[in-house]
Amino acid sequence: MILIVDDNQNNIYSLKRLLESRDFQVDTANSGEEALGKALKNNYALIILDVQMPDMDGFEVAETFAGYSKTKEIPIIFLSAVNTEKRFITRGYASGGIDYVTKPIDPEILLLKVKTYYNLQEQNLAMKKTQQSLELEVKGRRESQVSMKSRIDYFHLMLEALPQIAFTLNEEGKVDFVNARWYEYSASDKEFPETHPDDPNIQEEFELCRKMGKALDLEVRIRNRGSGDYRYHLLRMSPVHEGNTLKNWVGTFTDIEDQKKVEKEKDEFLSIASHELKTPLTSIKAYIQLLERKLKLDDSCSEAGFVTKALTQIEKLNTLINDLLDVSKIENGKLKINKKPANLETVIHNSIETILQTHEENNIRIERHGTKPDMIMPFDEIRIEQVLINFLSNAIKYSPKKQHIIVTTFVDDDEVKVSVTDFGIGIPDFKQEAVFSKFYRVEESSLQFQGMGIGLYICSEIIKQHHGTIGLSSKINEGSTFYFTLPLH
Repeated sequence: MILIVDDNQNNIYSLKRLLESRDFQVDTANSGEEALGKALKNNYALIILDVQMPDMDGFEVAETFAGYSKTKEIPIIFLSAVNTEKRFITRGYASGGIDYVTKPIDPEILLLKVKTYYNLQEQNLAMKKTQQSLELEVKGRRESQVSMKSRIDYFHLMLEALPQIAFTLNEEGKVDFVNARWYEYSASDKEFPETHPDDPNIQEEFELCRKMGKALDLEVRIRNRGSGDYRYHLLRMSPVHEGNTLKNWVGTFTDIEDQKKVEKEKDEFLSIASHELKTPLTSIKAYIQLLERKLKLDDSCSEAGFVTKALTQIEKLNTLINDLLDVSKIENGKLKINKKPANLETVIHNSIETILQTHEENNIRIERHGTKPDMIMPFDEIRIEQVLINFLSNAIKYSPKKQHIIVTTFVDDDEVKVSVTDFGIGIPDFKQEAVFSKFYRVEESSLQFQGMGIGLYICSEIIKQHHGTIGLSSKINEGSTFYFTLPLH
């Protein structure tokens, strides 16, 4: 908007008509005092100010405008028909005017000047707004940086207080912070601690996980710089996301050397105990079998049934000892997988037949769904049959009221998936990840159903050594589906 200041109404009228004819918005004032009051209330892009006015002349009004922050930047064009001498023109510029126009006025020239100064003022205002926005943004970013630095410093302080070795990496996987304990195992804050020659390389394992954006969990022996000993540590490196963007990684080394020693002693005990139990159990089984055959020769002998039940219990004990031996082999890295070309469909069929024959009294109904993998592929027949029988046995055990089981197979270009579905008690969501752990049993079923909780652990290790995957999905009181995959090639 343009403000016209003149004590002559005729001048105001003619100037207003001229400017409005070119679509300018116009406001008017009849004196310097009125002009100042309006300028402090409204926003004007240009002021056209008459020099010769009563009380306050135009120069005094302009000097007053210059004293207020709101009005000092408004461009002023002086108009005068009397004060046309050079000294008056000079004073006009000195008092803050940007132009001095003498009468008679050329309307076209005046309009060009008004348009030019008006546009310049609009651009200046736009630039000031942009500058203010930028200043606010810069201020906000500085405050954010200060706040973020404070949070990072606090986070680093917490990492320093941890009993573990703690560190962080940037989004590119480069170490950018380590706590003091790091230097007990590494001389450089850019290099991972030295690992045992028989253990995986930390950098290589991390790169594999980083490319997939997955966390790394790894048990590894690292060398203490002071003693030179290799100590077992649990390495965990987790990605930190901001929205969908990976920002950095946080890692820890937790010393588990003492825990590993205890586990080793326990595994050694299990191994020795299992071997020592195996020999007398084999002899007992042989004598009981001989006794059973002799008693069955007499049709009237009821004791034969008791002997048969004793053999069943011996077989359960034998299975338990075999499982303990398998656990010992796994812990010592001696569980052998003998892969050779075989037909997976035949193994699945044999496993189902074994279950049906050994559970005839339960009226088990097993359905087959999906594409049958009637093909030759490399795997260990005995071990995969062990996995299938474990899945099927558990499906029967944990579905005491519904003896309906579904075995589903699916084949694609890369792998075959086998799943066993029951309609039993189910497993809570928060406990599903732990069911493949050694000696883990779901508390709700531990008193109702017998077992040591090592069968699924052995199954997971067998599938892992076949480079496949194992997992489950389950809902409470609706049932569970356990599955595993095997690569075709």
